[in-house]
Amino acid sequence: MPNTPSAKSSLKKSLKRRERNRGRRSAMRTWIKRTLDSVEEGNLQSAETNFAMATKLIDKNVKWNQMHTNNAARKKSHLAKAVDALR
Repeated sequence: MPNTPSAKSSLKKSLKRRERNRGRRSAMRTWIKRTLDSVEEGNLQSAETNFAMATKLIDKNVKWNQMHTNNAARKKSHLAKAVDALR
């Protein structure tokens, strides 16, 4: 456990940030899964709306330094390929 006041403050901040980051990452993963599920079901309209939201959250996670730019580009490319296969 932290001993100094600044270390205690640091711990509180890191715990808050950890929760916020976990939520952001979880939301992104949820929308990616929803997109892929819609593609499997063959529901183009749902897949497109879910893809838009997933892309938005992937880009935001890059902005927040949650993931690397190339990783995000790869995820978006895979999702776009899957949605385009429905068309």
